[in-house]
Amino acid sequence: MTDDELEEIRRKKLNELRNTGEAGSNDGSEPARASEPISVDGKPELTDTAAEHDVLLVDFYADWCGPCQMLEPVVETTAAETAATVAKVDVDANQQLAAEYGVRGVPTLLLFADGEPVERLVGMQDEAQLRSVIEEYA
Repeated sequence: MTDDELEEIRRKKLNELRNTGEAGSNDGSEPARASEPISVDGKPELTDTAAEHDVLLVDFYADWCGPCQMLEPVVETTAAETAATVAKVDVDANQQLAAEYGVRGVPTLLLFADGEPVERLVGMQDEAQLRSVIEEYA
């Protein structure tokens, strides 16, 4: 499979995830909220995703990172059970993006509200901490 084919599959999947929940919306004024984390690849995709959702929690992670693996179920639960949309950014595949947001270690979580980064959490977080931060902006 070529890189272009993989990119097309990613784009289609991202669009599917972004559209999750729209059918159940009352009047269409609420943005869709994915119940599963969305994989984000690159700054344009992150910027668009942050603009489309009132509250976006971005998990900067690496596959080789033990704490990132321990945090994954917490992030998935947060996506399913809170008002925030959750995006995941692989720092190995997106080194430039991670650098632009000052990510120096993983896991790093950035919370965006109204398209702007408002909170930064570094290291392992528990579900209660994530819920608390999200509720401040939701």
